Amino acid sequence: MTLPLPFTTEPGGETWTVSDLNRYVRQSLEADDRLQDLRVRGEITGFKAYPSGHWYFSLKDSNAQLDCVMWRARAERQRYRPRDGDAVEALGAVTLYEARGKYQLDVSSLAPQGEGALYREFARLKARLEAEGLFDAARKRPLPERPRRLGLVTSPAGAALRDILNVLRRRSPLAEVLLAPTAVQGPDAPRGIVAALQRLGELPEAIRPEVILVARGGGALEDLWAFNDEAVARAIAASPAPVISGVGHETDFTIADFVADLRAPTPSAAAELVTRFSADDWRAEVDALTERAGEALASGLAARRAALERLQARLERLSPAGQLQLARQRLDDLEARAAVAVRHQLALARERHNRLTQALNAVSPLAVLGRGYAIVRRPSGDVIRRAREVQAGEALVVRVSDGEFGATATGAHS
Repeated sequence: MTLPLPFTTEPGGETWTVSDLNRYVRQSLEADDRLQDLRVRGEITGFKAYPSGHWYFSLKDSNAQLDCVMWRARAERQRYRPRDGDAVEALGAVTLYEARGKYQLDVSSLAPQGEGALYREFARLKARLEAEGLFDAARKRPLPERPRRLGLVTSPAGAALRDILNVLRRRSPLAEVLLAPTAVQGPDAPRGIVAALQRLGELPEAIRPEVILVARGGGALEDLWAFNDEAVARAIAASPAPVISGVGHETDFTIADFVADLRAPTPSAAAELVTRFSADDWRAEVDALTERAGEALASGLAARRAALERLQARLERLSPAGQLQLARQRLDDLEARAAVAVRHQLALARERHNRLTQALNAVSPLAVLGRGYAIVRRPSGDVIRRAREVQAGEALVVRVSDGEFGATATGAHS
């Protein structure tokens, strides 16, 4: 069938617009019966199921690749959901996406044909390295909690580098980043990745990174194939520093993910994992340390103030003024005790005097005279004790209780 041209064939009328050309090519492809209800066999790569329900992927073989689309209505009828690496047979029609000028296969159905060649190669290498113990959990090394120096193996022109640096600037602005640039896609990529890892590992220990990030953005299976290379896997295992693999998207898995010490779903997530102790955490720790330092300073000052007060009190006790004060206090105490003792002795003496006075009064002649008795004596003082000692007419002195008087004896009577 011959399609009408979108321009006049008159001289000067053969200029095409881009839209006209793409529309003509699409109509030409869709008008070719050989390109309708076409069966194509290949290996799924770059499979993506969009929220809209449409599926986008590519079919590839060892020499070429074909973009494909399956619209939601057809995808919902599919019992089989493909994955990267699957060998399939697709039924569809060749068309052109005019907006991009890209031809593609509009797929109506998919039938699995087993595993593709790339997936089989991936599975064989994975099984062999796993049997060697390269994936064992026991050989996984812990990440440093607060790394100060990070190694980065990635493309210097890729989005992964920008994403990682953005996260590091936000979460750990003081971290030092050592970039070992390398291609991350294509036939030379495995050799470049191995060399980059070796360069970082051979640095002097003083500047060697404490942890290494191996990263690239997402892509189809063949785009990530450099990270399924055996030499890359062994270089990661031999790295003197722990390695985080941040290759592709969350659904992408490579051999590098299994052999690395830690797998991150994306390059940004790898940067998040290596900076678990973020700038906010640093600020919080500085605040806590500042508070603890303030408390320790206050406690130390209080302890030193108490010690100073004790020394001051001791100095006051040992100083001459202090000793004099103590002597004065002791003197005051002795004076008080002496006064008490004197008063006590006076009281005892007074009590004794009273007792003696009472006893003396009890035997005093005056007390006897007070009862009506008298003492008679001669003027010489000799006391008359018996009546026969007195001569008649003898002068005598008589002592009574309130005095004495003279008397003359008239005679003696027994």
